[in-house]
Amino acid sequence: PFDIACDLHNTDKAEVMSKCVADFVIEVYLNEIKKENAVAMTNLGSLYYTGRCGEQSYEKAIKYYAMADEHGERQATENLGYCYYYGRGVPIDYEKAFHCFVKGALDNHLNSLYKIGDMYKNGYYVQKDEKEAFYIYRHCYEQMTEECADLIGADICMRMGNVYYYGTGTAKNPELALKYYQQAEQYFYIKLKNGDYFSQKGLKEVIAKQSEIRAEITKALPNFDWLKKD
Repeated sequence: PFDIACDLHNTDKAEVMSKCVADFVIEVYLNEIKKENAVAMTNLGSLYYTGRCGEQSYEKAIKYYAMADEHGERQATENLGYCYYYGRGVPIDYEKAFHCFVKGALDNHLNSLYKIGDMYKNGYYVQKDEKEAFYIYRHCYEQMTEECADLIGADICMRMGNVYYYGTGTAKNPELALKYYQQAEQYFYIKLKNGDYFSQKGLKEVIAKQSEIRAEITKALPNFDWLKKD
């Protein structure tokens, strides 16, 4: 039953589950939670986080993420970090978010690592250090594999585009920024098809940035007036 529930959970991620499917999946997860199945805790938390089970509740999501975190399930730890970072269901708490992301990063979660980069870039809980943020983003990009790119490529590439576009922690380079924004755009399409509605904002941002960069690059191109003949 647990395997079937997980398969149903991972099917049609962009759609809300029908009531009969949601009821079955939740019942299976709750039974598994009684057996201290940390993956079931994490999965149930994610259903409430997104609302795919028919009920959207950050509070319930945090409840199950916290349970899974106590059992060492680092995906839940990372998810909990996002709740504290953005204040979803709890007051914003950058200290708690940072410690969650550190635990995730130590377990090779690149999502957690680039969020630590965000905290250095913005000076949240840690001292602001844009160079450290750049090094972290670049490390995430270099460590990104084909297997995980569809899940995290958009966010990492967008951050690489941002640092080169604004010159954050490194020299400004519009051409490199355009390259990373284009990669991010492709990955955002994949994330949206897989039901990640939070990616809508990121997609709009990288498309808008590409237009700005193209205008900037075009303006700086030589006009070759010397080739014109009378």
